[in-house]
Amino acid sequence: MTRKKIIEIVLDTETTGLDYTKEKMVEFAGVRLENGKVMDVFQTLINPQQHIRKSSIAIHGITSDMVEDAPTEKEVMPKILEFIGDYPIVAHNAIFDYTFLNEAALRVVGKTIENPRIDTQQMFKEIYPELESHGLEALTDKFNVELNNHHRAMADAMGLALAYPKLKKLYLQKYDWEVKQLDNVEYLFERFLRIQQTVNTLQSELQDLKSVFKLYFEQGGQPITSQSGEILTYNSKLTFGYDLAAIKETLSEIGAFDKAVKLNTGFIDRLVCGHSLDEEKRDIIKNARQELTETRNIQIIRNK
Repeated sequence: MTRKKIIEIVLDTETTGLDYTKEKMVEFAGVRLENGKVMDVFQTLINPQQHIRKSSIAIHGITSDMVEDAPTEKEVMPKILEFIGDYPIVAHNAIFDYTFLNEAALRVVGKTIENPRIDTQQMFKEIYPELESHGLEALTDKFNVELNNHHRAMADAMGLALAYPKLKKLYLQKYDWEVKQLDNVEYLFERFLRIQQTVNTLQSELQDLKSVFKLYFEQGGQPITSQSGEILTYNSKLTFGYDLAAIKETLSEIGAFDKAVKLNTGFIDRLVCGHSLDEEKRDIIKNARQELTETRNIQIIRNK
């Protein structure tokens, strides 16, 4: 029996900035996979005919001089669309690349792309939820794929293309198991709630034990070594609150401000989507966006 040919386009884009409604691509790279094997590649720089943000240059290293003689979006998009055809698009954090391609297609040919979208970052999280990072570098490291010149489009696209078949195999195995459980979903939900209650109970009991250990040490107890070699010990640490306004200038001078302050991105998203800001301030905040991600979660609504 002839094996069915499965074609997928693994791709990556580099851009002038992160807001797909205002920014444009400066580089595109695609790898055509046929049954998991690399069969063709397409790569091009793109002259966006607009400013490239310094924050973006710091990531991908593509300057205005480098794209000065490159084809424009209008010139190159027909070639990109021909390369990707109507095949599934595979990308890491696929919504980012997909939205930029979509906007460019709309500007150049007057219609959006309708290719199926495969997000390897979501797949990676499904297979290895325990990992601290689910970025492209973590993915290629996990599958022993060398990733050179990270953050240039072809390097990232090729690294992903080589890791993707291995990730896909594990993902499909897990997906097949999940599909077989669908007839049992009501029972599994009840089981989930029981497990969750058990976890909550165990966490409470762990906290009770920690309280006993704390009391033991505060009354002069000495470190305890378990039969397997773990050591139970105790320490205290003082922490301070700080007036951010008073130290902001100093932190900025020594290059520590970004590390010292973590943005409440959820609050900022709500602020931008609300009605309390004028358009100028809203645009300033939008232009400071550095990453676009997509999160999909189940939600359990508790009885009141």
